[in-house]
Amino acid sequence: MKTEFTAEQLQDPAIQRSNEILRSCVHCGFCTATCPTYQVLGDELDSPRGRIYLIKDMLEKGRPADAKTVKHIDRCLSCLACMTTCPSGVHYMHLVDHARAHIEKTYKRPMMDRLLRWTLSRILPYPGRFRIALLGAKLGRPFARFMPDPRLRAMLDMAPKTIPPVSRNDDPQTFAATGDRKMRVALMTGCAQKALNTDINDATIRLLTRLGCEVVIARGMGCCGALVHHMGRETDSHSAAARNIRAWMAEADGDGLDAIVINTSGCGTTVKDYGHMFRNDPLAEDAARVSKLTMDVSEVLMKLELPKAEMGLRVAYHAACSLQHGQQIKTYPKDLLKRVGFEVVEPADSHLCCGSAGTYNLMQPEISAQLKARKVQTLEARQPQIIAAGNIGCMMQIGSGTEVPVVHTVELLDWATGGPKPRTLSRISHNLAQPAG
Repeated sequence: MKTEFTAEQLQDPAIQRSNEILRSCVHCGFCTATCPTYQVLGDELDSPRGRIYLIKDMLEKGRPADAKTVKHIDRCLSCLACMTTCPSGVHYMHLVDHARAHIEKTYKRPMMDRLLRWTLSRILPYPGRFRIALLGAKLGRPFARFMPDPRLRAMLDMAPKTIPPVSRNDDPQTFAATGDRKMRVALMTGCAQKALNTDINDATIRLLTRLGCEVVIARGMGCCGALVHHMGRETDSHSAAARNIRAWMAEADGDGLDAIVINTSGCGTTVKDYGHMFRNDPLAEDAARVSKLTMDVSEVLMKLELPKAEMGLRVAYHAACSLQHGQQIKTYPKDLLKRVGFEVVEPADSHLCCGSAGTYNLMQPEISAQLKARKVQTLEARQPQIIAAGNIGCMMQIGSGTEVPVVHTVELLDWATGGPKPRTLSRISHNLAQPAG
């Protein structure tokens, strides 16, 4: 794609990066075939190719964002299926992130939009505040139908039936490895996950220590910044990321780290991109080290000796977009589940998004609901006893549309290797087979 940025514009590192990305696009349109919003809406401007044209025009002219551009950029899930499909290697993620930051700086949204986005940015990344908000939403859910804005109704509907108690395992501390120590890893405990489902981190710690990992919960760690990053709030996202970089580097420079483990793939995609986010910052070297150390929990488990078992349950694996497209991890979770004896099946069109996408299901509830319904239908068509996923957002989204229990992949692996049966599976009668030695 031909671009016409001025020499002065290209002095801006963000413009320079976007120019590189735009020039790599050849207009082929392969991305439209795998774009969920294009499939649902049928509008070229709601495809990656259409959004690229809008972004190019906005950035080249150096103009403030307009309502039309904002509407179609806001509708983008950032599922990154287009990046998996693109034969030219267009790095759409960096381009749309730049566009969102530009929108945040130059566009005055309607009052309700500004209020909702500010509220989400001040609640979701903070587990304590989020717990209080979930309790309020739970109490307010019976009145959801009276809410004039569908986004408000979606926020009330988001609240789970039960809010788990705080897990003290999420506090800064170190968990010793069982037997000989094979690795020393830092576990990112997340933010929303600590309020919505504390079983995931608990299962991760049990499983990793059982397999010979010393697990560190670093002091000073917080939200990865992904939620506000995708809102274009660069200052907030970089502040959150910088805090994590310092926390993890204190551990790496102290007793050393073999990996930074992420069990929420949406966070993992962002943390692995810290090196790019801070490329022109004094923290650039440390950020690059963090990105290099960061692994999804499935990547770490593939390096360890997972004992075999025979679980004999049919599991439909949902591939989170942030894992299969954002991190290009496609087979590891399935390989691990098969190793411990689960029968693993996949839904049709497994590359398509479930519609969760961070805050997307709250800010674009109508489109999100259509994507959820399609995903649930394809998962249930495989007649699974369990649905497994590696991202808390996907788990909440899919779980709200099906009676099939939805659990994190790591919870199943923990159960199969000696841990407790996941509480979500209380309805399933099953005797745990002894894992092989």
